[in-house]
Amino acid sequence: MLRKLWLIFAQTATVCVAFLFIVSTLHPEWLPRRGDPTSAIGMVPIEEKATIDVSSGRRPAPYSYAEAAKRAMPAVVNINTSKEVRVPRGPFSEDPLFRQFFGDQLGTQREQIASLGSGVIVSPEGYILTNNHVVESADEIEVALSDGRKTSAKVVGSDPETDLAVVRIDLNNLPSITFGRSEQVQVGDVVLAIGNPFAVGQTVTMGIVSALGRNHLGINTFENFIQTDAAINPGNSGGALIDARGNLIGINTAIYSNNRAGGSLGIGFAIPVSTAKQVMESIIKTGQVIRGYIGVEPQEITPEMVDALKLARSSGAMIAGIMRNGPADRAGLKPGDILVAVDDKPIGDTTTMLNKIAQLQPGSTAKLSVVRGSQDLTLTVKVGKRPRPQPDSESDN
Repeated sequence: MLRKLWLIFAQTATVCVAFLFIVSTLHPEWLPRRGDPTSAIGMVPIEEKATIDVSSGRRPAPYSYAEAAKRAMPAVVNINTSKEVRVPRGPFSEDPLFRQFFGDQLGTQREQIASLGSGVIVSPEGYILTNNHVVESADEIEVALSDGRKTSAKVVGSDPETDLAVVRIDLNNLPSITFGRSEQVQVGDVVLAIGNPFAVGQTVTMGIVSALGRNHLGINTFENFIQTDAAINPGNSGGALIDARGNLIGINTAIYSNNRAGGSLGIGFAIPVSTAKQVMESIIKTGQVIRGYIGVEPQEITPEMVDALKLARSSGAMIAGIMRNGPADRAGLKPGDILVAVDDKPIGDTTTMLNKIAQLQPGSTAKLSVVRGSQDLTLTVKVGKRPRPQPDSESDN
Protein backbone atom coordinates (compact mmCIF):
# COMPACT_ATOMS: atom_id res chain seq x y z
CA MET A 1 0.00 0.00 0.00
CA LEU A 2 2.77 2.44 0.95
CA ARG A 3 4.66 1.55 -2.18
CA LYS A 4 1.62 2.31 -4.33
CA LEU A 5 1.19 5.74 -2.69
CA TRP A 6 4.86 6.44 -3.16
CA LEU A 7 4.66 5.65 -6.88
CA ILE A 8 1.66 7.96 -7.30
CA PHE A 9 3.49 10.80 -5.50
CA ALA A 10 6.65 10.30 -7.58
CA GLN A 11 4.71 10.30 -10.85
CA THR A 12 2.78 13.45 -9.86
CA ALA A 13 5.98 15.28 -8.89
CA THR A 14 7.62 14.25 -12.15
CA VAL A 15 4.67 15.54 -14.21
CA CYS A 16 4.67 18.89 -12.28
CA VAL A 17 8.42 19.37 -12.78
CA ALA A 18 8.09 18.59 -16.47
CA PHE A 19 5.19 21.03 -16.81
CA LEU A 20 7.12 23.75 -14.99
CA PHE A 21 10.14 23.19 -17.27
CA ILE A 22 8.01 23.52 -20.40
CA VAL A 23 6.29 26.70 -19.15
CA SER A 24 9.58 28.33 -18.08
CA THR A 25 11.05 27.57 -21.49
CA LEU A 26 8.17 28.55 -23.78
CA HIS A 27 6.20 31.13 -21.69
CA PRO A 28 8.40 32.50 -18.88
CA GLU A 29 6.13 35.58 -18.54
CA TRP A 30 3.46 33.28 -17.04
CA LEU A 31 5.61 32.73 -13.98
CA PRO A 32 5.92 35.20 -11.07
CA ARG A 33 9.15 37.22 -11.15
CA ARG A 34 11.54 36.75 -8.24
CA GLY A 35 11.73 39.86 -6.06
CA ASP A 36 8.55 41.35 -7.53
CA PRO A 37 6.36 42.30 -4.54
CA THR A 38 3.28 42.80 -6.68
CA SER A 39 3.18 39.18 -7.89
CA ALA A 40 3.37 37.89 -4.34
CA ILE A 41 0.03 39.47 -3.46
CA GLY A 42 -1.69 38.98 -6.78
CA MET A 43 -1.29 42.59 -7.99
CA VAL A 44 -0.54 43.66 -11.53
CA PRO A 45 2.38 46.11 -11.84
CA ILE A 46 1.20 49.61 -12.70
CA GLU A 47 3.28 49.57 -15.89
CA GLU A 48 1.09 46.77 -17.24
CA LYS A 49 -2.14 48.55 -16.33
CA ALA A 50 -1.17 51.93 -17.78
CA THR A 51 -3.11 53.00 -20.84
CA ILE A 52 -1.52 54.57 -23.89
CA ASP A 53 -2.24 58.23 -24.67
CA VAL A 54 -3.70 58.03 -28.16
CA SER A 55 -2.81 61.63 -29.05
CA SER A 56 0.88 61.24 -28.28
CA GLY A 57 1.27 57.49 -28.57
CA ARG A 58 3.16 57.44 -25.29
CA ARG A 59 2.56 55.37 -22.21
CA PRO A 60 2.27 57.50 -19.02
CA ALA A 61 5.07 57.12 -16.53
CA PRO A 62 4.35 54.94 -13.49
CA TYR A 63 2.79 56.90 -10.61
CA SER A 64 2.73 60.08 -12.73
CA TYR A 65 0.51 63.03 -11.82
CA ALA A 66 0.83 64.54 -15.28
CA GLU A 67 -2.91 64.31 -15.97
CA ALA A 68 -3.78 66.13 -12.75
CA ALA A 69 -1.27 68.89 -13.49
CA LYS A 70 -2.40 69.13 -17.11
CA ARG A 71 -6.00 69.53 -15.98
CA ALA A 72 -5.32 72.31 -13.45
CA MET A 73 -2.37 74.30 -14.81
CA PRO A 74 -4.28 76.29 -17.49
CA ALA A 75 -6.49 77.78 -14.74
CA VAL A 76 -3.56 78.98 -12.60
CA VAL A 77 -2.34 82.48 -13.49
CA ASN A 78 0.54 84.76 -12.57
CA ILE A 79 -0.41 88.06 -10.95
CA ASN A 80 1.92 91.06 -11.18
CA THR A 81 1.04 94.15 -9.17
CA SER A 82 2.57 97.57 -8.76
CA LYS A 83 1.87 100.39 -6.36
CA GLU A 84 3.28 103.83 -5.78
CA VAL A 85 4.83 104.62 -2.41
CA ARG A 86 6.65 107.62 -1.00
CA VAL A 87 10.20 107.05 0.22
CA PRO A 88 12.68 109.49 1.81
CA ARG A 89 14.76 111.47 -0.69
CA GLY A 90 18.55 111.51 -0.77
CA PRO A 91 21.51 109.10 -0.57
CA PHE A 92 21.59 109.07 3.25
CA SER A 93 17.85 108.87 3.77
CA GLU A 94 18.03 105.26 4.91
CA ASP A 95 20.72 105.96 7.48
CA PRO A 96 19.03 105.94 10.92
CA LEU A 97 21.65 108.32 12.38
CA PHE A 98 21.12 110.79 9.54
CA ARG A 99 17.35 110.66 9.96
CA GLN A 100 17.69 111.13 13.73
CA PHE A 101 19.35 114.54 13.21
CA PHE A 102 17.68 115.75 10.01
CA GLY A 103 14.36 113.90 10.04
CA ASP A 104 12.45 114.20 6.73
CA GLN A 105 13.77 117.66 5.85
CA LEU A 106 14.87 116.43 2.44
CA GLY A 107 11.29 115.40 1.67
CA THR A 108 10.10 112.25 -0.07
CA GLN A 109 9.97 110.94 -3.61
CA ARG A 110 7.58 108.62 -5.39
CA GLU A 111 8.68 105.08 -6.18
CA GLN A 112 6.96 102.15 -7.88
CA ILE A 113 7.09 98.83 -6.04
CA ALA A 114 6.30 95.64 -7.95
CA SER A 115 5.27 92.32 -6.41
CA LEU A 116 4.42 88.89 -7.71
CA GLY A 117 1.82 86.29 -6.83
CA SER A 118 -0.51 83.69 -8.30
CA GLY A 119 -4.23 83.18 -8.72
CA VAL A 120 -6.79 80.60 -9.82
CA ILE A 121 -9.48 81.14 -12.46
CA VAL A 122 -12.67 79.83 -10.88
CA SER A 123 -15.21 80.60 -13.61
CA PRO A 124 -15.31 81.25 -17.37
CA GLU A 125 -16.66 84.73 -16.54
CA GLY A 126 -13.15 85.73 -15.50
CA TYR A 127 -13.31 85.58 -11.70
CA ILE A 128 -9.96 84.77 -10.10
CA LEU A 129 -9.31 83.72 -6.52
CA THR A 130 -6.08 84.90 -4.92
CA ASN A 131 -4.70 86.15 -1.60
CA ASN A 132 -5.61 89.56 -0.29
CA HIS A 133 -1.96 90.34 0.42
CA VAL A 134 -1.14 89.75 -3.26
CA VAL A 135 -3.42 92.55 -4.53
CA GLU A 136 -3.81 94.74 -1.44
CA SER A 137 -3.27 98.47 -2.15
CA ALA A 138 -2.17 97.71 -5.72
CA ASP A 139 -2.50 100.52 -8.26
CA GLU A 140 -2.19 98.20 -11.24
CA ILE A 141 -2.81 94.46 -11.56
CA GLU A 142 -1.66 92.44 -14.56
CA VAL A 143 -2.68 88.80 -15.03
CA ALA A 144 -0.65 86.45 -17.23
CA LEU A 145 -2.28 83.21 -18.39
CA SER A 146 -0.45 79.98 -19.10
CA ASP A 147 -1.30 80.32 -22.82
CA GLY A 148 0.69 83.56 -23.04
CA ARG A 149 -2.18 86.06 -22.88
CA LYS A 150 -1.84 89.07 -20.58
CA THR A 151 -4.48 91.52 -19.41
CA SER A 152 -5.28 93.96 -16.63
CA ALA A 153 -7.54 92.97 -13.74
CA LYS A 154 -9.79 94.77 -11.28
CA VAL A 155 -10.44 93.86 -7.66
CA VAL A 156 -14.04 92.71 -7.10
CA GLY A 157 -13.65 92.51 -3.33
CA SER A 158 -11.39 91.25 -0.58
CA ASP A 159 -11.54 89.72 2.88
CA PRO A 160 -8.45 90.55 4.96
CA GLU A 161 -9.59 88.31 7.81
CA THR A 162 -9.14 85.19 5.69
CA ASP A 163 -6.53 86.78 3.37
CA LEU A 164 -8.66 86.09 0.29
CA ALA A 165 -9.56 88.34 -2.63
CA VAL A 166 -11.41 88.07 -5.92
CA VAL A 167 -10.24 89.87 -9.06
CA ARG A 168 -11.75 89.79 -12.52
CA ILE A 169 -10.39 89.83 -16.06
CA ASP A 170 -12.23 90.33 -19.35
CA LEU A 171 -11.11 87.67 -21.83
CA ASN A 172 -12.83 85.00 -23.89
CA ASN A 173 -12.34 81.22 -23.79
CA LEU A 174 -11.04 81.15 -20.24
CA PRO A 175 -10.22 77.83 -18.58
CA SER A 176 -11.53 77.31 -15.04
CA ILE A 177 -10.54 74.92 -12.32
CA THR A 178 -12.76 72.20 -10.84
CA PHE A 179 -13.53 72.53 -7.13
CA GLY A 180 -12.75 69.57 -4.92
CA ARG A 181 -14.16 68.82 -1.46
CA SER A 182 -11.76 69.83 1.27
CA GLU A 183 -13.82 67.99 3.90
CA GLN A 184 -12.80 64.72 2.23
CA VAL A 185 -9.09 65.52 2.35
CA GLN A 186 -7.08 63.31 4.71
CA VAL A 187 -3.61 63.49 6.17
CA GLY A 188 -1.31 61.58 3.83
CA ASP A 189 -3.16 62.46 0.62
CA VAL A 190 -0.91 63.42 -2.29
CA VAL A 191 -1.23 67.09 -3.29
CA LEU A 192 0.32 69.35 -5.92
CA ALA A 193 1.06 73.06 -5.50
CA ILE A 194 0.94 75.22 -8.64
CA GLY A 195 2.18 78.79 -8.84
CA ASN A 196 5.00 81.06 -9.95
CA PRO A 197 7.71 80.86 -7.25
CA PHE A 198 10.55 83.39 -7.42
CA ALA A 199 9.23 84.53 -10.84
CA VAL A 200 10.77 81.51 -12.58
CA GLY A 201 7.51 80.64 -14.36
CA GLN A 202 4.63 78.30 -13.69
CA THR A 203 5.84 75.45 -11.49
CA VAL A 204 4.29 72.28 -10.04
CA THR A 205 5.57 70.78 -6.80
CA MET A 206 4.40 67.61 -5.06
CA GLY A 207 3.93 66.62 -1.45
CA ILE A 208 1.33 65.28 0.92
CA VAL A 209 -1.19 66.73 3.34
CA SER A 210 0.80 67.02 6.56
CA ALA A 211 -2.00 68.19 8.86
CA LEU A 212 -5.52 69.61 8.83
CA GLY A 213 -7.25 72.35 10.80
CA ARG A 214 -4.10 74.28 11.68
CA ASN A 215 -4.89 77.46 13.65
CA HIS A 216 -3.40 79.71 16.33
CA LEU A 217 -0.68 80.64 13.83
CA GLY A 218 -1.30 84.38 13.96
CA ILE A 219 -1.57 84.62 10.16
CA ASN A 220 -5.28 85.44 9.78
CA THR A 221 -8.19 86.18 12.08
CA PHE A 222 -10.03 83.08 10.86
CA GLU A 223 -7.66 80.14 10.49
CA ASN A 224 -8.33 76.57 9.41
CA PHE A 225 -5.30 75.76 7.29
CA ILE A 226 -4.29 72.68 5.35
CA GLN A 227 -0.61 72.05 6.08
CA THR A 228 1.48 70.52 3.31
CA ASP A 229 5.11 69.76 2.57
CA ALA A 230 4.68 70.49 -1.15
CA ALA A 231 7.25 73.22 -1.84
CA ILE A 232 5.61 76.66 -1.58
CA ASN A 233 7.82 79.72 -2.05
CA PRO A 234 7.42 83.50 -2.56
CA GLY A 235 5.30 83.95 -5.68
CA ASN A 236 3.17 80.88 -4.91
CA SER A 237 0.75 82.93 -2.79
CA GLY A 238 -2.76 82.72 -4.22
CA GLY A 239 -1.91 79.67 -6.32
CA ALA A 240 -3.67 76.31 -6.36
CA LEU A 241 -3.29 73.32 -4.09
CA ILE A 242 -4.84 70.41 -5.98
CA ASP A 243 -5.46 66.73 -5.30
CA ALA A 244 -4.16 63.85 -7.43
CA ARG A 245 -7.17 64.23 -9.76
CA GLY A 246 -6.54 67.91 -10.49
CA ASN A 247 -9.34 69.29 -8.30
CA LEU A 248 -8.79 72.46 -6.27
CA ILE A 249 -8.67 71.79 -2.53
CA GLY A 250 -6.91 74.91 -1.26
CA ILE A 251 -5.40 78.34 -1.95
CA ASN A 252 -1.69 78.49 -1.07
CA THR A 253 -1.20 81.30 1.43
CA ALA A 254 1.82 81.13 3.70
CA ILE A 255 4.99 79.25 4.53
CA TYR A 256 7.07 78.73 7.62
CA SER A 257 10.60 79.97 7.06
CA ASN A 258 13.52 80.89 9.31
CA ASN A 259 15.64 82.59 6.69
CA ARG A 260 15.41 86.05 5.13
CA ALA A 261 15.05 84.70 1.60
CA GLY A 262 11.76 83.07 2.55
CA GLY A 263 12.61 79.66 1.10
CA SER A 264 10.46 76.61 1.70
CA LEU A 265 11.24 74.43 4.70
CA GLY A 266 8.54 71.88 3.98
CA ILE A 267 5.83 73.60 6.02
CA GLY A 268 3.28 75.42 3.89
CA PHE A 269 -0.30 76.45 4.58
CA ALA A 270 -3.32 76.63 2.29
CA ILE A 271 -6.83 77.94 2.88
CA PRO A 272 -9.35 75.09 2.38
CA VAL A 273 -11.49 75.39 -0.73
CA SER A 274 -14.66 75.24 1.41
CA THR A 275 -13.67 78.52 3.08
CA ALA A 276 -12.42 80.03 -0.18
CA LYS A 277 -15.63 79.18 -2.02
CA GLN A 278 -17.83 80.65 0.71
CA VAL A 279 -15.83 83.89 0.78
CA MET A 280 -15.71 84.07 -3.03
CA GLU A 281 -19.47 83.65 -3.44
CA SER A 282 -20.16 86.34 -0.85
CA ILE A 283 -17.72 88.77 -2.49
CA ILE A 284 -19.15 88.19 -5.97
CA LYS A 285 -22.71 88.58 -4.70
CA THR A 286 -22.34 91.53 -2.31
CA GLY A 287 -18.77 92.83 -2.73
CA GLN A 288 -17.92 91.88 0.86
CA VAL A 289 -18.10 89.10 3.42
CA ILE A 290 -20.87 89.50 6.02
CA ARG A 291 -20.24 87.91 9.41
CA GLY A 292 -21.86 87.90 12.81
CA TYR A 293 -20.53 90.06 15.64
CA ILE A 294 -21.26 90.45 19.36
CA GLY A 295 -18.53 92.91 20.40
CA VAL A 296 -16.22 91.04 22.76
CA GLU A 297 -12.48 90.59 23.15
CA PRO A 298 -11.76 86.91 23.85
CA GLN A 299 -8.79 85.46 25.69
CA GLU A 300 -7.42 81.94 25.77
CA ILE A 301 -7.72 80.06 29.06
CA THR A 302 -4.27 78.88 30.13
CA PRO A 303 -3.37 76.37 32.88
CA GLU A 304 -1.79 79.26 34.84
CA MET A 305 -5.05 81.18 34.60
CA VAL A 306 -7.02 78.18 35.85
CA ASP A 307 -4.76 77.88 38.91
CA ALA A 308 -4.59 81.59 39.67
CA LEU A 309 -8.31 82.28 39.30
CA LYS A 310 -9.39 78.84 40.54
CA LEU A 311 -11.58 78.38 37.48
CA ALA A 312 -14.00 75.48 37.39
CA ARG A 313 -13.07 74.57 33.79
CA SER A 314 -10.18 74.93 31.36
CA SER A 315 -12.18 74.94 28.11
CA GLY A 316 -14.14 77.79 26.60
CA ALA A 317 -13.24 81.41 25.85
CA MET A 318 -12.58 83.95 28.58
CA ILE A 319 -14.24 87.31 27.93
CA ALA A 320 -11.46 89.84 28.57
CA GLY A 321 -13.30 92.93 27.30
CA ILE A 322 -16.71 94.04 26.04
CA MET A 323 -17.58 96.84 23.63
CA ARG A 324 -19.73 99.42 25.39
CA ASN A 325 -23.35 99.36 24.15
CA GLY A 326 -22.46 96.49 21.84
CA PRO A 327 -24.59 93.34 21.38
CA ALA A 328 -22.82 91.42 24.20
CA ASP A 329 -23.04 94.40 26.58
CA ARG A 330 -26.78 94.76 25.98
CA ALA A 331 -27.21 91.00 26.50
CA GLY A 332 -25.62 91.19 29.96
CA LEU A 333 -22.25 89.56 29.26
CA LYS A 334 -19.48 90.73 31.62
CA PRO A 335 -15.66 90.68 31.59
CA GLY A 336 -14.44 87.52 33.31
CA ASP A 337 -17.32 85.40 32.02
CA ILE A 338 -16.39 82.15 30.28
CA LEU A 339 -18.31 81.50 27.07
CA VAL A 340 -18.76 77.73 26.80
CA ALA A 341 -21.40 77.34 24.06
CA VAL A 342 -23.18 79.27 21.30
CA ASP A 343 -26.63 77.93 20.40
CA ASP A 344 -25.74 74.75 22.31
CA LYS A 345 -22.60 74.24 20.19
CA PRO A 346 -19.62 73.83 22.53
CA ILE A 347 -16.79 76.37 22.50
CA GLY A 348 -13.35 74.89 23.14
CA ASP A 349 -11.16 77.98 22.61
CA THR A 350 -11.14 81.48 21.13
CA THR A 351 -10.70 80.20 17.57
CA THR A 352 -13.86 78.10 17.85
CA MET A 353 -15.69 81.07 19.36
CA LEU A 354 -14.67 83.41 16.53
CA ASN A 355 -15.77 80.92 13.89
CA LYS A 356 -19.11 80.14 15.56
CA ILE A 357 -20.04 83.79 16.03
CA ALA A 358 -18.91 84.72 12.52
CA GLN A 359 -21.34 82.12 11.11
CA LEU A 360 -24.32 83.77 12.86
CA GLN A 361 -26.63 85.85 10.71
CA PRO A 362 -26.62 89.57 11.61
CA GLY A 363 -30.01 90.56 13.03
CA SER A 364 -30.74 87.09 14.37
CA THR A 365 -30.70 86.07 18.04
CA ALA A 366 -28.33 83.55 19.59
CA LYS A 367 -28.17 81.74 22.91
CA LEU A 368 -24.93 82.11 24.86
CA SER A 369 -24.05 79.59 27.56
CA VAL A 370 -21.83 81.31 30.12
CA VAL A 371 -20.01 80.35 33.32
CA ARG A 372 -19.78 83.25 35.78
CA GLY A 373 -17.95 82.20 38.91
CA SER A 374 -19.83 79.11 40.08
CA GLN A 375 -23.01 79.97 38.16
CA ASP A 376 -24.16 78.64 34.81
CA LEU A 377 -26.06 81.33 32.90
CA THR A 378 -27.91 81.47 29.60
CA LEU A 379 -28.02 84.84 27.84
CA THR A 380 -29.75 85.87 24.61
CA VAL A 381 -27.90 88.22 22.29
CA LYS A 382 -29.02 90.00 19.15
CA VAL A 383 -26.24 89.44 16.63
CA GLY A 384 -24.69 92.48 14.97
CA LYS A 385 -22.72 92.84 11.74
CA ARG A 386 -18.98 92.42 12.06
CA PRO A 387 -17.23 95.66 11.04
CA ARG A 388 -14.51 95.54 8.42
CA PRO A 389 -11.11 95.45 10.16
CA GLN A 390 -8.94 98.52 10.01
CA PRO A 391 -5.36 98.12 8.75
CA ASP A 392 -2.80 97.30 11.46
CA SER A 393 -5.45 96.95 14.15
CA GLU A 394 -6.34 93.96 16.27
CA SER A 395 -9.68 92.41 15.46
CA ASP A 396 -12.20 91.14 17.95
CA ASN A 397 -15.65 89.62 17.80
